Amino acid sequence: MFSRTYRTLGGKALVAFLLAMVMLVTGCGGGQTGEQKPAESQPAAQTPSNEATPAADQSYTIKHAMGETTIKGTPQRVVMLTTQGVETLLALGVKPVGAVGSFTDPTTFYDFVKPQLEGVQVVGSESQPNLEAIAALKPDLILGMKFRQEKVYQQLSAIAPTVFVEEPRGDWKANFMLFAEAVNKKAEGEKVLEDWNKKVAAFKEKVGDKLSTEVSVVRFMPGRVRIYYNDTFLGAIMKDLGLSRPAAQNQEKFADEVTKERIPEMDGDIMFYFTYETGDGEGSKLEQEWTNESLWKNLNVVKNNRAYKVDDTIWNTSGGVIAANKVVDEMEGYILGNK
Repeated sequence: MFSRTYRTLGGKALVAFLLAMVMLVTGCGGGQTGEQKPAESQPAAQTPSNEATPAADQSYTIKHAMGETTIKGTPQRVVMLTTQGVETLLALGVKPVGAVGSFTDPTTFYDFVKPQLEGVQVVGSESQPNLEAIAALKPDLILGMKFRQEKVYQQLSAIAPTVFVEEPRGDWKANFMLFAEAVNKKAEGEKVLEDWNKKVAAFKEKVGDKLSTEVSVVRFMPGRVRIYYNDTFLGAIMKDLGLSRPAAQNQEKFADEVTKERIPEMDGDIMFYFTYETGDGEGSKLEQEWTNESLWKNLNVVKNNRAYKVDDTIWNTSGGVIAANKVVDEMEGYILGNK
């Protein structure tokens, strides 16, 4: 596996020394295994290559949001800095040595994956990864995202070869396959997505003509409310499933933060809404305030008892392959009226 230099250094000293070394190597134009080649004017496409999975002891190069990274052999000590990516690793049968905690509680993992992460060290949050804790784990690969961690990419790269996806929103499958390639599990990743496609086909067959159901998506958060559009985790799932969106929400962008005057835009044949909490109850208070408004109560979807509150973690925040499969299972029941 990867070489382990400077074993005797402590956490803070290790990070400082490694940062000094990466600056020296960069200045000398080093081209050794683990080299991080910067992107040019635009991030490299995150489309996996068509080449076969490298042998366990071979080097391979991954193109990603920050450029190119060369990895030697199948990584054994992976640190994951996205909650979406944690699901990817678990689906591939890879247990990380460290991973970021949940958004709702950065000191621990989401409940639905926690049993599979026993013994895994929490290394901060997506927005604030703990570099000292990461270095102390002596990883041979670090996986993260440009959207939240671009500023610490060079520090992470000084610790171990580092691969970044662009961002977590939108089509989760591209991020899934990039990480699968990074951990030398391309074939296993393709099998997971093959199973996903079978699940999608089975959903379409069961739902039948109800695929025309127009699905509205709303999120309550502390101090703000959003209508979610197509460039979201749930939007990508619904696109795969062939479900329709209300005309006002059928937009190829992320979301709009809305005022109460825009509640009528939340209407649809069915609505899924979820509430993000950080421990102070403010998200739930805002949800209660809005759902008591006459504009809300006069929505056809509400009057028809087709507005369903679902789990924010599963349906939105975590954003990975395990959650996606859970969403499809639950969505089927709601669309068919079995819930």
